[in-house]
Amino acid sequence: MGGRISRTDYEWVYTDEPHATRRQLILAKYPQIKQLMRIDTNFKWTVLALVAIQIVSYYLLRNTTTLWQLFLVGYCFNGVINHSLILAIHEISHNQAFGNRYPMANKWFGIVANFPLGFPYFVSFKHYHTNHHQYLGVDKLDPDTPSEFEARIFSTSATKVLWLILQPLIYGLRPLIVNPKVPSPMDICNIVVQLVFDSIIGQTLGWHIVAYMVGSTWLAMGLHPMSAHFLSEHFIMFDDNNKKFSDNTIENGIYVNNGRFLVPDTCSYYGYWNAIAFNIGYHVEHHDFPSIPAKLLPKVSQIAPEFYDSLNHHTSYSKIIWQFIVDPKIGPYARVKRALRDNTS
Repeated sequence: MGGRISRTDYEWVYTDEPHATRRQLILAKYPQIKQLMRIDTNFKWTVLALVAIQIVSYYLLRNTTTLWQLFLVGYCFNGVINHSLILAIHEISHNQAFGNRYPMANKWFGIVANFPLGFPYFVSFKHYHTNHHQYLGVDKLDPDTPSEFEARIFSTSATKVLWLILQPLIYGLRPLIVNPKVPSPMDICNIVVQLVFDSIIGQTLGWHIVAYMVGSTWLAMGLHPMSAHFLSEHFIMFDDNNKKFSDNTIENGIYVNNGRFLVPDTCSYYGYWNAIAFNIGYHVEHHDFPSIPAKLLPKVSQIAPEFYDSLNHHTSYSKIIWQFIVDPKIGPYARVKRALRDNTS
């Protein structure tokens, strides 16, 4: 568990992010995919139901103060739902609640979905997630890529475990350090409204419930099977990746091997966690078509199988976490990076 990782640098590639090109190629062959670019009308009701379930559960737990009981329920139940709400917030950041015509309605709905988490998250996530899609892997612009500091400090199996435990803190602070932005009025609204909600919960149900809200969110975002999506989405975890991306066969601006389009940056997960994670596992599909709602993402690879069937993919979140911890080839450096160009600044 103490062995050091063998990687000493990121996987630098010299093409633009592949998803815009893939989108053009797929739509040229399968224009019917455009019909999937609509909102899921049931989505907002599902989110409201999850928020209601959390509030009711906090009421039922108001007299529970035993730490181990709160830990167990938080890890297995409330934390899982809060993580689902975080992934719902991801969907809302793409205007999937009310559509692109109603941006403010989406923002306020995101703030409501934020309530059970215990801390303001939605608005700042939306700001930085836009950069993640636009500048995928670009040095200093993609806030999702682990920093050089993280890669150097968390370089053994033991420290990788610590990195997973601290993931909620690291994930939240990294964008503020790597690419700080001036808070917007909606950021302030998110903070104020969340503090008001927390105050109401604290005064009516007890401040230990407010701590429990934050703690259960932390548990499910840290060393938890559901948090494996942070690793599965963009970490290089397959042995044949380097060989594929170093053969320098490039067509239409993206890597090709034996006529198959490769995606060095992104990987999908096809497993049962998608059922409660708003299909976040269909991540190649999502980056190819961010305007398609989570519910319909499986249809993308069904319509255009030749663009997805040849790609590496995950089937087990538990295996992903174990592999990340014990495999010396995998660590914070196991990410694709692109040099910052003048036209991206």
